[in-house]
Amino acid sequence: MSQCVLAAAFASNHSSKNKADDTNEHEVNVRACSSTQHSHALVERGTNSKDAANRGPVQAFIAAVPKAELHIHLEGTLEPEMMLELAARNGLPPPYLSAEAARQAYQFKDLQSFLDLYYNGCAVLLTSQDFYDLAWAYFERAASENVKHIELFFDPQTHLERNVPFSTFLPGILDAVTTAKEKLGLNVRLIMCFLRHMSEESAIETLNQAKPFREHLLGVGLDSSEANRPPSLFKRVYGMAKALGLRLVAHAGEEGPAEYVWEAIKDLGVERVDHGIRSLEDTALVTHLEEQRIGITLCPLSNMRLKVFPDEATAARILGKFILETKLLVMLNSDDPAYFGGYLMDNYLFVQRILSLKVEQVARLAKNSFSASFLSDEERQHYHHKIDQVFSEYIKLVSK
Repeated sequence: MSQCVLAAAFASNHSSKNKADDTNEHEVNVRACSSTQHSHALVERGTNSKDAANRGPVQAFIAAVPKAELHIHLEGTLEPEMMLELAARNGLPPPYLSAEAARQAYQFKDLQSFLDLYYNGCAVLLTSQDFYDLAWAYFERAASENVKHIELFFDPQTHLERNVPFSTFLPGILDAVTTAKEKLGLNVRLIMCFLRHMSEESAIETLNQAKPFREHLLGVGLDSSEANRPPSLFKRVYGMAKALGLRLVAHAGEEGPAEYVWEAIKDLGVERVDHGIRSLEDTALVTHLEEQRIGITLCPLSNMRLKVFPDEATAARILGKFILETKLLVMLNSDDPAYFGGYLMDNYLFVQRILSLKVEQVARLAKNSFSASFLSDEERQHYHHKIDQVFSEYIKLVSK
């Protein structure tokens, strides 16, 4: 299927590259080939006019190559249109007058200014159907971008605080996961995140409430406000999660210093670091991350919108170090795409443009996304082989 998508993307590029409206529309539908069961449509969407216009062979490869997404918050996929729809369905006052008004409000100066809007938006999520609809909408989008494996974050405390229990939100999410597997061939696992602006006692209570659903959980994570909330505050709950056989990840080094990344590794025992941008400030840490092959889930458009990168030049300098100048196990992710203006494809297109990535470098990022996942070695090798197949097809097409 990916090879068919690649050929279709090349055809689309050659037939439309002279159209004047390409730079204005931001969205191009590329038809994939039909399989014996059904056909897929690949949606290629640029984050801005620069990315939308910059479609060539490498961008076609980005569209076609299989990808995993390891840093994506379910609640962060709540698009304004769905937010308004769910508010109306649940008899709540609309959070915004219109979807456009919501997008205009998504102007952030830092992480906390985003989180304030993020948690307000979650107030419309009340029923199992709400969570099903939210998850299914994201899964459809991900599948259209050739995402094959997702390790999905969700924030129980955000809902428990509103008296929405596990027995409401988790069945809705799980039903969508099952449907995504059956209809889209999408493999989804769930990572339950603790909110670091809340106490460790609250995190422990959340973990205890999750125990009846243990079989459905892949791991635990740590997100929300990082400033003055070091990972070491959650050492005990992470020990409890490890004892349950859960995999361990944590946000660190986005706003907090490189020392927070060290704490996440040493005190929490994380197997993967989310964001990790500040890691570059500590050469010993970089060496440790390289030697131990600890994955780092980069979220470029998130970093742009939250001013972690004040401008594209800074983004290119820092991301260039991660991707081109080190041996770090890094991959691209969308974080909270409904708020940051870009899903996984958008992040690939953005990074490819500002770093002028070659197709070999894009393929390495895609392989890294599976290498850093919690899939089995056999499953990782399967997807690496699929990426190699698309790469071989790419070489054939560009040599014609």
